[in-house]
Amino acid sequence: MDFLYPVLAALAAYLLGSLSFAVIVSRLMGLNDPRTYGSKNPGATNVLRSGSKAAAIVTLLLDALKGFVPVLLVRLYGEPYGLGEGTVAMVGLAAFLGHLYPVFFRFVGGKGVATAAGVLLGISVWLGLATLLTWVIIAVFFRYSSLASLVSAVFAPFYYLLGDGLQWFSNKWIALAIVVMGLLLVYRHRENITRLVQGRESKLGAKKKS
Repeated sequence: MDFLYPVLAALAAYLLGSLSFAVIVSRLMGLNDPRTYGSKNPGATNVLRSGSKAAAIVTLLLDALKGFVPVLLVRLYGEPYGLGEGTVAMVGLAAFLGHLYPVFFRFVGGKGVATAAGVLLGISVWLGLATLLTWVIIAVFFRYSSLASLVSAVFAPFYYLLGDGLQWFSNKWIALAIVVMGLLLVYRHRENITRLVQGRESKLGAKKKS
């Protein structure tokens, strides 16, 4: 029965991650479905192309929270139930996978940037802030959300390694979860990488084409 609580925690995190807030918020605010315009990605950056900054901000916050909350709950209340670092890694990865492959939306989800950021903040505030700062710096200078996300995904494992005092294997499951999230983020941005190379990638703030 030792495996029951970790599995239930991971399942709950996956179901929470499966809530596609880009679609939900857009519907509630009377906007077009983000899967029908721009990059067709149900995420905050594409919602911004609708012209509604408020919808994009709400989507961003909710997508981040669904990664942050499960990890934080396990950290705060998991110990009496035998939920340790391994469960923290499972829960964070499960929430992230829920966003990428949401069971409530036919397994077609977003790219997971905000949710991954929430997971990293739940693991360590400093890790999350360092990764977010990297995203902001790249986004401000280059105006490409995808490029900022790719650079952040590459640097996040190194920030974790440095923040852990160069002791990679002291939290090997968390380290592995961060690496897997980074690899999946790069994979989900494969089309963006092609457009970046070809000079066709949309910049931040660009509205959807009519």
